[in-house]
Amino acid sequence: MMAQVGYFALLLALLISLMQAVAPFVPLKRKDPVIAVFVDQAAFGQLVFVIIAFASLTYAFVISDFSLSVVAANSHTTKPLLYKVTGVWGNHEGSMLLWVLILAAFGAAVALFGDNIPDRLRSKTLGVHAMIAVGFLAFIIMTSNPFATLAEPPADGNGLNPILQDPGLAIHPPFLYLGYVGFSMAFSFSVAALIEGRVDACWARWVRPWVLAAWCFLTIGIALGSAWAYYTLGWGGWWFWDPVENASLMPWLAGTALLHSALVVERRSTLVSWTILLGILTFSLSLIGTFLVRSGVLTSVHAFAQDPSRGEFVLLLIFLSTGGSLALYAIRAPKLKTGSAFSIISRESGLVLNNVLLSAVAFTVLLGTFYPLVIDMIGGDKISVGPPYYALTFVPIATPLLLVMALGPALKWKRDDLRAAFSRLKLAAIGGVVGAIVVMGLTFGHNILTAFFMAVAIWIIVGSILLLAQRVRLGSAPFSTSVKLIGTTPRAFYGLVIAHAGIGVLVAGIAGMSTWATEKIDLMRPGQAIELSGYELRLRSIDDVQGPNYEAERGSFEITRNGRLVTQLYSERRFYPVRQQQTTAAGIRTNLISNLYVALGESDGAGRWTVRFYYHPFMPLVWIGAFTMAFGGFVSLSDRRFRVGAPKRSARLPAMAPAQ
Repeated sequence: MMAQVGYFALLLALLISLMQAVAPFVPLKRKDPVIAVFVDQAAFGQLVFVIIAFASLTYAFVISDFSLSVVAANSHTTKPLLYKVTGVWGNHEGSMLLWVLILAAFGAAVALFGDNIPDRLRSKTLGVHAMIAVGFLAFIIMTSNPFATLAEPPADGNGLNPILQDPGLAIHPPFLYLGYVGFSMAFSFSVAALIEGRVDACWARWVRPWVLAAWCFLTIGIALGSAWAYYTLGWGGWWFWDPVENASLMPWLAGTALLHSALVVERRSTLVSWTILLGILTFSLSLIGTFLVRSGVLTSVHAFAQDPSRGEFVLLLIFLSTGGSLALYAIRAPKLKTGSAFSIISRESGLVLNNVLLSAVAFTVLLGTFYPLVIDMIGGDKISVGPPYYALTFVPIATPLLLVMALGPALKWKRDDLRAAFSRLKLAAIGGVVGAIVVMGLTFGHNILTAFFMAVAIWIIVGSILLLAQRVRLGSAPFSTSVKLIGTTPRAFYGLVIAHAGIGVLVAGIAGMSTWATEKIDLMRPGQAIELSGYELRLRSIDDVQGPNYEAERGSFEITRNGRLVTQLYSERRFYPVRQQQTTAAGIRTNLISNLYVALGESDGAGRWTVRFYYHPFMPLVWIGAFTMAFGGFVSLSDRRFRVGAPKRSARLPAMAPAQ
């Protein structure tokens, strides 16, 4: 019964999306408010029916309804309830339904909170957004039906991939999709603006909250995925430049550029065409990520599908959405109004440089991701593009981007003096130099590159704090004045300071982890000990334990330093009988500055087990920095200017401005 309800709800959602996509472009004069109301209601209706479909599939997973093919293939009666629920999106069909649910939610949010957006622009934005929904609803119904039934349901299911049975994976995909799909609003606003023929400060004010929300969610999603890889795979890695990891990084980089570019449009009404182009390309990169994991071109734990027909369908959607929008851009962009000129030393120039460097690093990731796939598809030798490639391409381009990060916000709009800007950041520069000297001294001059990046991290963190101090005139005005300015400073400025400081923390974490991480891999018997970086790890015992749906060997470890107990850790080798698959659960102790990490490996059959022992200094700073960045974004998003938006000027936008 639930299968029929869910499938019928999908059909109704597709029908409503078709009407929503067509209505804004019906040539009826002076009917803008009527059409806008209809489109708003259609967006709500679409969301309601997608929720019904998603709830139906979730219910089927919870009760273990193995008459549904997707439930039989990805669930089991002994699986904990949490993983029954997360099994809904732990497969291709269910994950696409989650994709469409989030897409519909963003559309309904614009309809609900977009009263201050002119009717024509809002209805056309939701119309373009509905076109995306039509494509993906058709994709689900035609190639990926989650409600397909089995003629002879099995007595039990095949279970979920054990690697995905983890609390981190329960929340990682939803946040990732909130980021991917959230950028669809930037795409829809950009295409609607091209159709309307006007982009101005008001348009930028309307689009920036959606871009910022998507960027925050994607930042959290990437950080959660990194943390999951670190503690689940058992080798202490947190980023391996996997093609699917890159698929999330590329739209994040483009979205970061879009966020800063939209600020220039809002403040100075310039970089208009470039911002529109970024809005199109950012979502296109999200679609490329969808293609990578659903086309069958990758074999990865992240890959959901191996059916080429599904990849062809997604490729068609990319061609229609990206190709069509770029064709429209080529026709309409030259006629868009541009803003006033600005000096080469100005906030605008700093943001332009920011965009150029972000675009360049995104391109290096795109090239490194697809070049091996292209070589493989044309029948050439299989090649691998890994960390050495990105160390030679990504890092040299990202480094000046980091250096400019503190300087850019210190510049004034339109025109400034570079010497004056540096003088405002001299304490940050001094802090960076001192930090580099300290690192060089502690390492006896052996880690010059690490000292440099630690200096960059300090430069960014202190520079961000100085911006806030100068904004509230701390030390240059009476304390009561500074307190008053603290209360009146926009939250968006606080968000900028927090997010930029988070990047500094992230850089410090990567630099420290990459340089000073140590490891030891050895065969150990119970009672034996090994030493690493001043710590002693002793294997106390190996015990057999029974999990809810797995069997495990659990290693009990004791870590001491200078004879004093530091912690006790447990690591497991888990075997899932249903899937006939093994996983590793690492034991980790963190003090938020460093991690001690132990992973139990295989037995040699002679009473010894492979044990991996890692000391990872600064590793927690990687995730602290990433979540700080996202927190800064949410602080900015809470700014009243984002909640209220720009004042509604009229129901009809003026005609297209002549090109300048």
